[in-house]
Amino acid sequence: MDAQRSVRNGETNGISATAGPEGHHFDANLTSQVIGATGPKANPRLASILPNLTRHLHDFMRESEITSQELMAAFDLLAWAGRMTDDKRHEVLLVGDVFGLEPLADDITYTLAADRSTIPTVLGPFWRANAPLRSMGDTIVFGIESGDHTYMHGRIVDAQTGGPINNAELDIWETAPNGKYEQQDPDQIDMNLRGRFRTGEDGSYNLYCLRPTTYAIPQDGPAGKLLQLLDRHPMRPAHIHCIVTAAGYKRLTTELFDRRDKHVYDDAVFAVKEDLIVDFVPKVGDPKAHFDLEYNFKLARQTS
Repeated sequence: MDAQRSVRNGETNGISATAGPEGHHFDANLTSQVIGATGPKANPRLASILPNLTRHLHDFMRESEITSQELMAAFDLLAWAGRMTDDKRHEVLLVGDVFGLEPLADDITYTLAADRSTIPTVLGPFWRANAPLRSMGDTIVFGIESGDHTYMHGRIVDAQTGGPINNAELDIWETAPNGKYEQQDPDQIDMNLRGRFRTGEDGSYNLYCLRPTTYAIPQDGPAGKLLQLLDRHPMRPAHIHCIVTAAGYKRLTTELFDRRDKHVYDDAVFAVKEDLIVDFVPKVGDPKAHFDLEYNFKLARQTS
């Protein structure tokens, strides 16, 4: 049975649950040889961080007694994720999210920046470039009558001054009530529940969308298989994805989470931040919307 098939079928191949014995005879010189092979003209950042990565990886393999068969299974899983990744689904990113890598990187980036911008969180595997550019007040919902239609609005402002940002772009996407993004669902039109909106001089935006839906991470790829092997649930709390950009400002990638969702504190990819949990307020007098969502995005200026 090949390594990828072993992963798919849930075989662990006898992975040791304990660290390697003290005084083991594993090659102790290999780590320093790998680190020492870096040349004097290496990229400075890589030369700075890869020795640390190499030491951690080698120590992990020795302590966990990782065998060749197990290493090949891991590589095959990554290759499987690579084959599934295209411009409509980033499975490699989803595998990283299962391990909390992207939310951790977001936290490190945000903490180091200390720029008072809106908190970032994961991009997710289903973003698509070049969503339709729509006018303010337009809807991103097409061919869907069910679901809680929502009027979403707010301002995009400078994180330092609070002033409005002109010509900022809000790129937004979400699933249908069946929990599927349009590229997963042949019954939805292309680019459904997606749109880009650009602010005017007052920095405001407004649009119609859906109150989001809880959904499961797809189980047909390596990320879903890992969750099964680890006996972890695949559920993501209801959320709306947003990317906010503007000239002279840092790109913001984030999500807004519905407070009512039972998985809001139990996200399969650990992406929820308290400041990103929002309330959908019942809306009266608007025939196009059942709920109102107001949220202001704060962008930090680019620094040299």
